[in-house]
Amino acid sequence: QVQLIESGGGMVQAGDSLTLSCAASGRTFTSYTMSWFRQAPGKEREFIAAVLWSDGSTGYTPSVKGRFTISRDNDKNTVNLQMNSLKPEDTAVYYCAARRGLPRSSEHEYDDWGQGTQVTVSS
Repeated sequence: QVQLIESGGGMVQAGDSLTLSCAASGRTFTSYTMSWFRQAPGKEREFIAAVLWSDGSTGYTPSVKGRFTISRDNDKNTVNLQMNSLKPEDTAVYYCAARRGLPRSSEHEYDDWGQGTQVTVSS
């Protein structure tokens, strides 16, 4: 069974940086896409970024492109989300998710989820 455990959330000020990590276990992820989603209060969960475990190729939603970087560490079986130039509108609970196959932006296409980690950005 896949387990995803996020860490690294916290409270920062606008313009600061933060790195989230997702520790993945339970199977071999070579054929998987690993993604980050976020959910702000009163809003739907939205796709942020994805990385294809096999070759490290990435994709981003436009609102974070150029500020956030997703990567995977094969040795540690982790997926990281480096977040720079944070804005108050980035405040949300951030979730790590996994699906077998190519990246998808719909949360319904993902089978496995972490418990989430809170990121709060003050102005």
